Amino acid sequence: MTASFDSQHVRRAFSRAASSYDAAAALQREVEKRLLESLDYLESRQPEVVLDVGSGTGHASAAMKKRWPKAQVIALDMAEPMLREAKKQAGWWKPFTRVCGDAQALPLRDQSVDVIYSNLCLQWVEDLPAVFAGFRRVLKPGGLLVCSTFGPETLIELRDAFASADDRSHVSRFPPIAQFGDALMMSGFRDPVLDRDLFTLTYPDMDALMRELRAIGATHARVDRRHTLTGRGRFAAARAAYEPLRREDGTLPSSWEVIYAHAWSPDAGAPIRERGQDVASVPVSAIPIRRRTT
Repeated sequence: MTASFDSQHVRRAFSRAASSYDAAAALQREVEKRLLESLDYLESRQPEVVLDVGSGTGHASAAMKKRWPKAQVIALDMAEPMLREAKKQAGWWKPFTRVCGDAQALPLRDQSVDVIYSNLCLQWVEDLPAVFAGFRRVLKPGGLLVCSTFGPETLIELRDAFASADDRSHVSRFPPIAQFGDALMMSGFRDPVLDRDLFTLTYPDMDALMRELRAIGATHARVDRRHTLTGRGRFAAARAAYEPLRREDGTLPSSWEVIYAHAWSPDAGAPIRERGQDVASVPVSAIPIRRRTT
């Protein structure tokens, strides 16, 4: 399969953003808060091993260590500078393990993890069914997966503005909610439930939005992106195309679609994937989906 995302570019972008990430990641922290609430599905169960995939600067890892002080919490991220920042969250009174690794090749034993948590990481992976199969591999039977990702309406205004400037890709495209649910089912997860939020953030101008994207590492990572500098003329054309969206308060809107999911690893012996075909018996249309707008 031809890759759509440049994983080396993703790693470099998030490595550069490690020191600026927390100051700019207000939306990511809000999504993190909502996703952590999904852990209430465990009720009174005490997990032994919790894996935070794409942990970034470690705030969620620290929160889960506080929630389950006896559990081994593993913060896994592909960018080492992010993990160095995460060390600040892992004080001696609430230590968690930090591991540099890739969501697409988890360096853990089969059936060794009780909970996988992954906040706004999976939009940067190439083959969702394969990644979920890897999650299934390391989860114990009955283990819980809670995750979030960006959906295709994310940055749609910025994408349309640049589309008026030239015919090259300038904004990454992310999978729709049906594709995300289908990938879970292809990997054999059971009882998946999906939620959707649509956030609208505002900025004084397009340049402020672009600065924030760089600060959180969310630069354009598709392999078909322009590899030369985007000229002043194209930026000017994009700014002009964005301007008609300016609101009465003088700000420009930016849409961020967030997809949430939680699902359970099936009982021991259930197949993970069967010749690449869907092994679940429930159609995607039957997956519960709740939609909200913020």
